[in-house]
Amino acid sequence: MSVIADKELALNPSDVRASARDWLGLVVLAFAVLLISVDATVLDLALPFISADLAPSSTQLLWIIDVYSFVLAGLLVTMGTLGDRIGRRRLLLIGAAGFGVASMIAAWSVNPEMLIAARVLQGISGATLMPATLGLIRTIFVNPRQRTSAIGVWGAMAGGGAAAGPLVGGWLLEHFWWGSVFLINMPVMLALIVFGPMVIKEAKDPNPGRFDLVSAGLSMLAMIPLVYAVKESVVHGPTALLAAIGVVGVVAGWAFIRRQRTLEDPMLDLSLFNRPAFSTAVLTNLLSVFALAGVLFFGSQYLQLVLGKTPLQAGLLMLPGTAMSVVFSLLAAWLVRRWQPGTVLSIGLAVSAIGAAAMMWLRADGGAGLFIVGFMLAGSGVGIALTLTSDLVVGAVEPERAGAASAVSETAYELGVALGVAVLGSVVLAIFRKGLDVSAFAAEDAHTAQETLGGAVAVAKAAPDATGAQLLDSAHLAFVSGMHVAAAATAIVLLANAVLVYRMMRSR
Repeated sequence: MSVIADKELALNPSDVRASARDWLGLVVLAFAVLLISVDATVLDLALPFISADLAPSSTQLLWIIDVYSFVLAGLLVTMGTLGDRIGRRRLLLIGAAGFGVASMIAAWSVNPEMLIAARVLQGISGATLMPATLGLIRTIFVNPRQRTSAIGVWGAMAGGGAAAGPLVGGWLLEHFWWGSVFLINMPVMLALIVFGPMVIKEAKDPNPGRFDLVSAGLSMLAMIPLVYAVKESVVHGPTALLAAIGVVGVVAGWAFIRRQRTLEDPMLDLSLFNRPAFSTAVLTNLLSVFALAGVLFFGSQYLQLVLGKTPLQAGLLMLPGTAMSVVFSLLAAWLVRRWQPGTVLSIGLAVSAIGAAAMMWLRADGGAGLFIVGFMLAGSGVGIALTLTSDLVVGAVEPERAGAASAVSETAYELGVALGVAVLGSVVLAIFRKGLDVSAFAAEDAHTAQETLGGAVAVAKAAPDATGAQLLDSAHLAFVSGMHVAAAATAIVLLANAVLVYRMMRSR
């Protein structure tokens, strides 16, 4: 069992109430999650400044952006299991120290290679933080209602951090140098290291079994190539090399699963997926993030490149949607006190589906208001879904296995982001390329225009007025047509997921 006071073990979980120290521990954990989420999105605005200062190649620039998520996705399962073995609080503190050191290295990097190395270290440290925080919440908050509230705070901080990243980054870049976007982590990480041992209980599995290095290697070899192949296929289009890399990931994943079934002490207990609540929650987590990532992918381009908004204006227009996600993450605990969790979750997914469907009526000549309303509905439902699915995942396992279960939830989240951008982005780009009018342009300019909407806008601006206007109009119309199809697909996926959740939870 996890390290909980003896008197707590003797009580019914519903009778165990969190202490003031426990709630202070949640504050510390919540701010750690907030900073990790900010860090995931704050870098985007700093890229032009990094390019001007460090002069990275296009390949190096892509690695600066993506290597963090590659390493993070590859290590989540390993770190979640490691936390169950050595102690989740201990792993959290180690990860916080590593994240702080990596942030300082990144802030004062003098060349692209140094910055890439710092981002790798951030990915390693980030992989310890996310499953450790959720796993600790599972152990600290034994009372189911209080645990749902705590996970709501945890989810709200994750969503709020992602939304705040561009706004915080924009302010910092107006007043300081680009390295400042990394240093915002330092005060919170220092506070976590100092106050964490005082307010956060240690928790681990006293009988974890042997740590299997082969399984750890296979999990990395499965996740990193898969995420890499999916993301790069969106940027550069599918190629034979990327397909081969994806196959490596699939084969490694198959080998990982085979190995877990034969080990006496597996790194990941696959029997968890035989529990309907666990498997449905993981799938719902993945599909919810899949939808949200897709909306963010084409929504930000629609606002900036179709409607002509600045990055800051686009961020402000998307803020109501992310704010609703935060609000409903917090409200989820209140809602499940009045209605069954399955009902709340299925209604939340249905609301998200309505929000996605509303974007089928966006136009090339305007529609910011409709986008805001649709994104607010989508964000509200996804906020509920992420809180309740995370609660279902960790609540479906014993406290001593909370770290591994949390890692599965976080892995589903990372896969959902990658697949949402890849699948829905590919749908949008395929329709965009088919509807683009490049008949008046040379082959090189035509190829540039067909790569992305941003490329088409750049080519159109450099062309003579009439020719450029014709290209720009066709690009806007084609992109919006692609968005309509992607929005319809997203709505169908979310609605099907809502029906699945309702049927599964009702059968329980």
